[in-house]
Amino acid sequence: MGSEKVTSVEVARHAGVSQSAVSRVFTPGASVSPKMADKVLKAAEELGYRPNVLARSLITGRSRIIGLVVAYLENQFYPDALEKLSNALQAHGYHILVFMVSNDDAGIDKVMGELLDYQVDGIITASVGMSNELASRCSNAGVPVVLFNRGQDDERLNQVTSNNFEGGRKIAKFLVAGGHKRIAHIAGWAGSSTGRDREAGFRAGLEAAGQELLACVDGMYRRETAAAAALDMFKGGDRPDAVFVGNDHMAFAVMDVLRFELKLDVPGDVSVVGYDDVPLSSWPAYDLTTLRQPSNRMVEATVSTLLGWIEEGSKDVQKIKIDGPLMIRGSARVPEGWPNERL
Repeated sequence: MGSEKVTSVEVARHAGVSQSAVSRVFTPGASVSPKMADKVLKAAEELGYRPNVLARSLITGRSRIIGLVVAYLENQFYPDALEKLSNALQAHGYHILVFMVSNDDAGIDKVMGELLDYQVDGIITASVGMSNELASRCSNAGVPVVLFNRGQDDERLNQVTSNNFEGGRKIAKFLVAGGHKRIAHIAGWAGSSTGRDREAGFRAGLEAAGQELLACVDGMYRRETAAAAALDMFKGGDRPDAVFVGNDHMAFAVMDVLRFELKLDVPGDVSVVGYDDVPLSSWPAYDLTTLRQPSNRMVEATVSTLLGWIEEGSKDVQKIKIDGPLMIRGSARVPEGWPNERL
């Protein structure tokens, strides 16, 4: 036989306080004395009481739930960033509701519509774009949105990214300084702002040094696509002597193809540089030189922006780009005289 749920009225009676005192104790940020809180929490523990968060949200108009939409988790950057986002939001008394989507307008719109039905206080999309219609729905519903690691030309949407253009430019400068003349690029997905901006910065950096790309292929941010591109790009005699790969997830696949299928030495025959600096990048198996996305600062900016809209009523749309360092390791030739520090 299951027991009935304990109510706040019973807790108040057991603790000898008012029901409103019980409500204040279980409301984040509410004013309550330590003595009162201790008395109520002790009574709640003895009775096995848990507050009904959903019922309280009907009264306050706040669910304290943030919707998080992500397209894929194969890339190590996202599980790490999502954990940091969850921890940061929990520290402010919020929890996340995670939805996985396919990276197409129909799938994203369907999931985002469902999130709005859950009465979330805000939405974070991780490397996912939004249609104009959906952006309007969120705006009309008063639900703020922050795009994490994705940019979009919509003045209603906040966004936080690394400085992808500057990151691509730094990598070009590093490879040119290393004496490379036949430089290729296996880019990120051309349908994403991150892929386009990294490529544009890389091309600009090469152009400033009087060089052009030898070859460029869209790796789609997919390991298999990047591996096939590397096999085709490097199997001939007229191969590149350096390659910038649009993220670490693809760079690992490219390195595997170069070393184990084509029997090329990295960095003796070809230098490889990635983007993200996921934990696996520093493992001895890859020792990948890569542009670090400053995920801690990106998460901090994302949470600050979102809570500014929710709790402070801010209406200032933020377009934040955060610079990251080039982490120099063993997968790329280090230019002579190059300072042994982050670029």
